[in-house]
Amino acid sequence: MSDLISWIKEALHIDYPSPLDAVGIHDPYHTRLEVSREVEAPARVNLAVAETENTLLVGARSAYDMPNDRIAFDREAVMSDCLDAWRFNPMARRIVELTSQYVVGGGMNPICPHAETQAFLNQFWHHHLNHLPVRLIEMSDELVRSGNLFVLLSTDLGGMSYLRVVPGTGISAIHSRENDIEQELEFQLKPSLDGEERHYPAYDAYKDGLNRNGEYATVMLHYAVNRPAGSQWGESDLGPVLKWLSRYSSWLEDRVRLNRFRNAFIYVVKAHFNNEAARQARQTQLLATPPSPGSVLVTDESEEWSVLSPKLEAMDASTDGLAIKKMIAAGVGVPLHFLAEPESSTRTTAEAAGGPTFRRFEQRQRFMQWMLADLCQIVVARRAQVDRALLSPADIQIQAADISSKDNATLAQAGREVADFAADLWEKQLISKEEYLRLVYRFIDEPIPVGSL
Repeated sequence: MSDLISWIKEALHIDYPSPLDAVGIHDPYHTRLEVSREVEAPARVNLAVAETENTLLVGARSAYDMPNDRIAFDREAVMSDCLDAWRFNPMARRIVELTSQYVVGGGMNPICPHAETQAFLNQFWHHHLNHLPVRLIEMSDELVRSGNLFVLLSTDLGGMSYLRVVPGTGISAIHSRENDIEQELEFQLKPSLDGEERHYPAYDAYKDGLNRNGEYATVMLHYAVNRPAGSQWGESDLGPVLKWLSRYSSWLEDRVRLNRFRNAFIYVVKAHFNNEAARQARQTQLLATPPSPGSVLVTDESEEWSVLSPKLEAMDASTDGLAIKKMIAAGVGVPLHFLAEPESSTRTTAEAAGGPTFRRFEQRQRFMQWMLADLCQIVVARRAQVDRALLSPADIQIQAADISSKDNATLAQAGREVADFAADLWEKQLISKEEYLRLVYRFIDEPIPVGSL
């Protein structure tokens, strides 16, 4: 009986409570229907995926790219355009040079209170395969152009490390942990001409050491600036002003071309000729010996000379060029007089405009100091595995030159006055020695020497 009822329900697609349930008879149709609904519900939920660039434009974004990062081909195009702008655009070259000159142009040196560690840092810093005093300019330029700095670090059996800068355009993907994109695991380079794909592991302090062959693994370090939250890649300083650099270059080229053709002219000779052959003969004669500038030309009344020149009624476009230059200066954070544009003739205005720029350079300098200190910590840690005289981790600081020296006289005067004032407080035992040193070095705007406290 139950089989007959089930067959009728399936044939007619009837879905209602079976009367057999009231008398306790098992109905396989309702059991199968409930199971199918339980399986179908989570399947529908899993298929309901929110539309993103990865689902709407399949293949547009790499599986390793973060949502806040640029699409791979867009990122590579921006890096290539920034490199081309640095190569061919004088203003882009000057912007990159200004940043490097202010940030690392005065030189940087590692400082460590531990004598043996300091001796090794000096050896590493000035090694002829590293020559970091010169390479710092290259590293700063790469940060400005691409916003990313990839450092390949290799170490010999003696514990001496050597670094090389890999261009950001040569990295195709960055692999990181699933739960933390800032913990990078591996860097994938673009295939070479023979199709070989190279991978370099990221440095891991907990796994780094000598391998089974008694060698150190070659690792890669990644540092980025202008990086949005939740992104792996940094952004170039030139990225926001690329199109304005191109527009200013095109505008300037048009102005030069306009001024060139404005001085172009031709002579027009009007006369009465008996036939076409006479006119062509006269034209051939004048083309053979055209009048030179400053010469005297004498003709009779049958011939009239005039000059035909282009009437290019071009307005004064200096305002347009200045507007484009202001956009470029605002985009890179430098005043106009840094870009050969004397916007104001007063020195006070020019000095006041340099304040925000110096702050920006100081911010980049602090990043460079942190980056180099982190790099030195890794180098010392590797050396310490074969040389027990070194201290790891060590207290390493990077000493850098002043961004601007125009306020040194004011700082010196302030330091002298606060030193006398703090000395009185210390003699009266109102402040400690550490507080005395902190006040003095704070007012002279210098870091407290390592080991003085």
